[in-house]
Amino acid sequence: MRPDLAQRIEAGCAVVTPNRRLAAHLRHEYDARQIRAGKPAWLTADILPFSAFVEHAYSDALYSGHAAGLPLLLAPAQEQSLWESIIRDFDAERTLLAIPEAAALAREAWQLAHAWGLMPRLGKFPLNEDGKAFQQWAQRYESITRRERHTDGARLADVAAALLAKMEIRKPKSLVHYGFDLVMPQQAAFFKALTAAGCDVSGAGPQPRSGERLRVACADSAEEIRRGAAWARARLETSAGARIGVVVPELAKHRKAIQRIFSAVMEPDYALPGIRHAAFPFNISLGEALSAYPLVSAAFLVLELAGREIDFERASRLIRSPFLAGAETELSRRARLDARLRKRAEPVVTLDRLLTLIAQDDAGCAILVERLAALAGFRKARLFGGQPPSAWARGISDALAVVGFPGERGLDSAEYQTLGKWHELVADFAALDRVLPRTGYGDAVSRLRRMAVDTLFQPETPAVPIQILGELEATGMEFDHLWVMGLADETWPPGPRPNPFLPVELLRDAGLPQGSAAGSLELARRLTGEWLSCAGEVVLSYPLHEDDRVLKPSPLISAVNEEALLLPEYASYRGAVHDLRKLESGADGRAPPLAAGAAVDGGTAVIKDHAACPFRAFALYRLDARGLDEPHAGLNAMERGTLVHRVLAQVWAHLKTKSALDGTGEAELGALLWRAAEEAVARTWRDRPTVLSGRFAEIEKRRLVRLARAWLELEKQRGGFTVLATEDRRRLEIDGLALTARLDRVDETDDGRRIVIDYKTGNASPGAMLGDRPDEPQLPLYLVGAEPDAAAVAFALVRAGDMKFAGLSRDADVLQDLRTLPDGKLKQAEPSWGQQIQAWRVGLASIAAGFSAGDARVDPKRFPDTCRYCDVKPFCRIYERLENTLEEDAE
Repeated sequence: MRPDLAQRIEAGCAVVTPNRRLAAHLRHEYDARQIRAGKPAWLTADILPFSAFVEHAYSDALYSGHAAGLPLLLAPAQEQSLWESIIRDFDAERTLLAIPEAAALAREAWQLAHAWGLMPRLGKFPLNEDGKAFQQWAQRYESITRRERHTDGARLADVAAALLAKMEIRKPKSLVHYGFDLVMPQQAAFFKALTAAGCDVSGAGPQPRSGERLRVACADSAEEIRRGAAWARARLETSAGARIGVVVPELAKHRKAIQRIFSAVMEPDYALPGIRHAAFPFNISLGEALSAYPLVSAAFLVLELAGREIDFERASRLIRSPFLAGAETELSRRARLDARLRKRAEPVVTLDRLLTLIAQDDAGCAILVERLAALAGFRKARLFGGQPPSAWARGISDALAVVGFPGERGLDSAEYQTLGKWHELVADFAALDRVLPRTGYGDAVSRLRRMAVDTLFQPETPAVPIQILGELEATGMEFDHLWVMGLADETWPPGPRPNPFLPVELLRDAGLPQGSAAGSLELARRLTGEWLSCAGEVVLSYPLHEDDRVLKPSPLISAVNEEALLLPEYASYRGAVHDLRKLESGADGRAPPLAAGAAVDGGTAVIKDHAACPFRAFALYRLDARGLDEPHAGLNAMERGTLVHRVLAQVWAHLKTKSALDGTGEAELGALLWRAAEEAVARTWRDRPTVLSGRFAEIEKRRLVRLARAWLELEKQRGGFTVLATEDRRRLEIDGLALTARLDRVDETDDGRRIVIDYKTGNASPGAMLGDRPDEPQLPLYLVGAEPDAAAVAFALVRAGDMKFAGLSRDADVLQDLRTLPDGKLKQAEPSWGQQIQAWRVGLASIAAGFSAGDARVDPKRFPDTCRYCDVKPFCRIYERLENTLEEDAE
C-alpha cells in the first residue's frame, strides 16, 4: 500500500474502490501494515466499494427525517421480475422465446444508460426494432417505479447524490477514489456532489513498479494453466508471504480447468476419496452459480419432484442424494433400489408413480418412503393454486423440511455457507411480493431457479497468497509476482460487446469501452499497461494452439521479450505412485477356476456371452458386474418379444396339437388369442403398469392377436404334429457346467420326429448357430443337452409380414424353410446332420470348459460390433487396450 494513502486512512480518510475485491485487498494491506508496525489495535479502515458507499448514504437517509420522501430500493431479483412482467405484457403476440434473458439484457441496458448518462440522449439516435422496444419498456418501467415510489441500483447513486447536502447524511471529511481505471459520468456526478457537500475528494492509484518482464509461449491453454500453477507454487515456496496474482481473461470459460489444474499442482492428492484439505493456497475471484452447488441442486430436485413430473435420471439423483433424511442410514439400500427401479421406471415419472414403484420393490428404505409419502401429502395440501411469493417461500421451505433437507450428516464449512446462501435466496424470493402479486407453483420454482442461476456464490475461505482474477479485477491491486495468461492475438484485445438494446452509435459517441472496437482496444491497452506496472515480476503468456488454429502473441505484448521460463517439475499423484512402482508381469486373462458344483445363474446366456467374449461372461456371471439400465419409453424389443412368447405359449398349452388348431373355428380361435393376449399383458403390467394401461394396453393386445393369428396360419400349412412342451425349464450339463434353460417349444411330428423351436421377433439365421463361437448357441445347447435325438432345430421368426421358420434339419420334409446338410452356402456347417451334432457337442463343451476353467481373456469375436452394447467396457478397458496396441504397432 502507498505510504501516503495509509497515512490518510489513519487520519480518517475514506477510500472508495471500483469493486469489492480491491476494497478487501486494500483493507488486508492496511491491516498488514499495522501489524508490521507492532500495533496491538487500530481503527478499522473505512474502505468500501463505490456501490456499498452509495448504499450507506442511502441507508443514512432512510433512517433520518427524510425517509418519508425517499423511494424504496428494489432488490436485483425484484428488478428482474418487474422487467419480465413489463416485457411479457408488451409481447402480446408471444414473439419472444426467452423473456427472462431479454429482461436481463434490458436491465443491463438500463444500468449502462444511467451509469453513462445515456437516457436523455437515447431518442437522438436512430433506433432499430430492439431499440424501440427497449425505449417503450424503459418508459413503462420508469412509470411503474415512479408510481410505486421505487428506485433501483442503476439510479441509487443519483438518489444518494441529491441527499449529500443534508446534514443528517454522514460524510467523510476527505475521500480518495482509488484504482478507478475509468470514472463513469454517474460516478463523477456523485463525487462532484460529495465535494459540494464539503468533502475533500481526490483520486489515486497504485505506484508504478519496475522489475522483470517476460513473455512466455505455451503449447495450448491447458499447458498454459499448468505452467502458471507451477510458477505460482514455485514463487510461494520461495517466499511464503509473497503476494501472487494470476490474471485470466475469459475466466468464466476456463474456471473449471483452472480449479482442477491448480488443485492438482498445489495438492497432488486432492482428488483422492476421503481427502479433505482445509484450504488451498489460491482463491478464484469468480464464484459459481448457486444452482451448481450440490446442496442447492438437491433442493431443486425435491421441488421438481413435488411438481407435475420429473425426468427419472433427476429423480434417481435425488434418491441417492446425501441431503435427504436417512441418506446415510439407507445409503447402500437406496443405491440398490435405484438400480432396480431403472428396470421398471419410465423416462419421466411423477411423485405418486415413484412411490408406487418403490412400494413394489420392498427395498427396505422405510425412511425414504415415509418422507416421500409425506411430501406427496404436503403437495396436495399446500403446493397448489396461485399464491404470493412470500407464501410460496414458506411452502418451499416447509416442503424441504418434510423430506429432511439438508440430511442427517453434519455439513462441512462450504456446505453450511451454501445452506445460508440458499436461505438468503428464498428470503429474496419472498420479497418479490412487492412486484409480483400471485403466481403458480411451477412459475414460482422456475423463478427461484433463475435467481439461483444468476446468483454467483463462493464460500468464504481464509486469506490466501494466490489470487486468480478476471482481467478487470486486477485494476488497482499490487503484487510481488503477476502472471497474465491468454494473451493471444485472437483473444486480446477482446472484441466489442455492445448491448443490443442500445444504439451502437450512441455507445461509440459516449465512449463506452464495450461499444466499439476502438474502445475495446483502448481499454485493453490501459489494462496491459497497468499489469506491467503493478508487480515486481510480470509474466505474460499466450497459447500457441487452440483446437486446430495456430495463434500468435497479441500485438499489445509484442514489445515484451519472449524468453524460456524454467520451472520446477511437480510430480502428480499418479506420477508419484508410478515412480514407486514394483511391477509384476503376468497374464491377466486367467481367473480362478469355477468351483466344482458351483451354481451359475444366466442360463444359456453364459455360453452365448463366453462365445462372444470370455471376459464378458466372466464379468457378468462370475463377478456379477452389471451396467445400470436406462429407463425407456414404451415397450422395448425385448419386452415385445416376451409378450409374443407368452401369447404363443399359452395358445399351444391349450391347443396342444395341429389337429386341434385345424378344428378350432375362427370365433373360438379369436377368443383364445384374446384371452392369451390379456394374460400376457397382465403379467407384464405388473412391471410396467404405466405403459400397459388404458388405450395403449388395448392397442398392444390387438397387435399380439394379429401377430399370433398370422403365425398360426403358417403353422396350419405344416403336417400333423403335437406340441410336447412350452416354456419348459430344463437342467442342462455341458462338460460339467450345469445350466438352467427354458425351451420355448418342443414339437413332435406324427411320425415321431422331434423339433426344438425358439421364438424370435428379430433377425436370426441358421449361420448364427454355427462355428466355434456361435452367435446364437441356444438351439444347439437345447439339442445337445436336452433333446439329443431331435431331427431339427428351428427359429420361429414371428415378424409382421415375414413369418417363417429358419434353421437346420436332418430330413428335408421335417419342416418347411429349413436347410439340410450338406449346404454349400453354410460355410461353417458340417457335411451331415450327425457330424454337425458332434461338432456342436465338442464346440459347446469347449466353451463351457473355458468358462469353468476361468478363461477371462478380453477377446471380442468381432470388434467393435461385439462391444457396441456391452455393459462391461469400462471394466475390461477394451478401447485403452486397442489404443496401446496401435501405439506399439506404430513404434
